[in-house]
Amino acid sequence: MPFILLALFIGVPLIEIAVFIQVGGFLGLWPTLAIVVATAVMGTALLQIQGFGILRRAEQHLNRGELPIGEVISGVFLLVAGALLLTPGFVTDAVGFALFIPAVRLAIGRAILRGLASRGSLHIYRASPSGPHQGPRRDGDGPWTIDGDYRELD
Repeated sequence: MPFILLALFIGVPLIEIAVFIQVGGFLGLWPTLAIVVATAVMGTALLQIQGFGILRRAEQHLNRGELPIGEVISGVFLLVAGALLLTPGFVTDAVGFALFIPAVRLAIGRAILRGLASRGSLHIYRASPSGPHQGPRRDGDGPWTIDGDYRELD
């Protein structure tokens, strides 16, 4: 894992510099800088719109007595998207804009949860109609139940 983080820390700026050089050579300096500023402004607006929508849905879930797990995960991805869009670069902007698409967030969230479940540190199943601890549900509806282990650290 540390190797992957180091590769990203070094690789992403190098890729961004290469793309900046290519785009700047094609469009020129000022149009390239205008695009970078425009994507930051658009990202901020999208973050505000989608963020308030997720906050509203989370509040509705809480009012019904449900945990807003999906909304929390979407909120984390939106924060990452906002950070990527404020970071100057075309590749980070593309990834940031992709995270504004709910289907992309859902697919990445499911992949992360499946990865955690495959390690045995997290058990995920659908809640049954009669309650969250009655066993998995197979019809695909209803709230998620996440069963995990924890230990207290001093």
